[in-house]
Amino acid sequence: MNSPMLRRLTVLAVALAMVVIVFGAFVRLSNAGLSCPDWPTCYGKVTWPKADHEIAQANAAFERAVETHKAWREQFHRHIAALLGVLVLLIALVAARQRQHAWLRIVSAAALVAISIPLYIKQHYGAAIVVASLGELILLWSALRWRGGDYARLGSLILMVIIFQALLGMWTVTWLLKPIVVTAHLLGGLTTLALLTWLLLRLYGVAAQPGEVLLRRGLVISGLCLLTLQIALGGWTSANYAAWSCGTDFPQCLGSWWPQMDFAQGFVLWRGIGVDYEGGVLDGPARTAIQMTHRLFAVLVAGHLLMLALRAIRTRVLALPGWILLLALLAQIGLGIANVMLGLPLHVAVAHNAVAAVLLLSLLVLLARITPRTSDP
Repeated sequence: MNSPMLRRLTVLAVALAMVVIVFGAFVRLSNAGLSCPDWPTCYGKVTWPKADHEIAQANAAFERAVETHKAWREQFHRHIAALLGVLVLLIALVAARQRQHAWLRIVSAAALVAISIPLYIKQHYGAAIVVASLGELILLWSALRWRGGDYARLGSLILMVIIFQALLGMWTVTWLLKPIVVTAHLLGGLTTLALLTWLLLRLYGVAAQPGEVLLRRGLVISGLCLLTLQIALGGWTSANYAAWSCGTDFPQCLGSWWPQMDFAQGFVLWRGIGVDYEGGVLDGPARTAIQMTHRLFAVLVAGHLLMLALRAIRTRVLALPGWILLLALLAQIGLGIANVMLGLPLHVAVAHNAVAAVLLLSLLVLLARITPRTSDP
C-alpha cells in the first residue's frame, strides 16, 4: 500500500527529522543540554519559566538556576521531537491500516509509552521503564512478524526507534550528559532520519532496474558503516568536550604531530551514574586522544567517500547523488578544519553536524538507487 497520505506524512517527517537533528546540535553545542533539569517538563512547566515570578519559583524548587536563554532551546527541541514522534505514529498507523488488528498493536504500544511518562514524572522509575519496554517489545514483535509488500514492518520499526530515542533524551538529562548516552542520542536521531528517508525513497520507487548494475552495493554499505563510525567519534568528541583539546592547531595538535595522548581513559564508555559530565571530566591527554582519533579516522572515511562519489559521477544515472556526495564531503572537510582553526564557532559546529546528515542522506540515495525492489520494503 503506497497512498498519497503516506507519502505526504513521510516527506513532512523527513524534513522535521532534519530540523530536530540540526536544532539538537545547536542545543548541545551551545551547552544548553541541562538547561531544563527535569524531563519532560522544564522546571515543572510544559514550556519553560519566563516571567520573573516563574523564574523565582523555579530557582527555589530546583538546585540549578534558570537560564532562560538556554532553557527555551532545550524545551523547544523536546517539543519538535515530540511532534516528530506523533508524525511517525501516524505513519505507522497508515502503513499498517490494511493489516488485521495492526492498528491495535501500534496504538497499544503507543499507549504504554504514554502511560510510562507520568509514572516517570512521579519518580516510579522502574515501573516506567517496564511499561515503556513492553510497548517497545510489541513494536519489535510486529516488525519481526510482518511480511509482504506494504510498509507496515518499516513503519513499526521507525516508531520503535523514535520511542527509544525519546528514552535516550530522558537519560541525557537524568544521567547528566553521560557521554555514551549523548552519543547514542545523536546516532538515534540519525537512525530515525535514515529509516524515514529509506521509506520515502521506496515510496517514490527509487530502486535499481532489473539487471542493472551501476555500483557495487558493498562499497556503498561500507561507506555507510564508515560514516556512522565517524559520526559516532564526532559525537564522542563533542560529548567529552574534546573539540578544543588541540587548541587551534591544524594539521598538528598542540604543536606536535603526535602529542601526549591517553587512549585508555579517552574511550572508557561507562563510568557509572551520578557524575555530572557538563564541561567534561577527562584530563588533557585523554581528550587529545579522542580528537586525534576523530581526525585520523576522518582521512579513511574521506578517502572512501571520495572514491564512491567519483565512481557515481561517472554514471549518468547516479551523477546527481554523486555530485551531492562530493560537494558535501568537501564542505564537511572544510567545516571540520574551520572548527579547529576558528575555535569552534557555534554556527560552524552546527553546520558540521548538518552536513554529516547530508552525507548520510546522499549515501542512502545511492544505496536505494542500486538496490533492486523486493516484495518486502
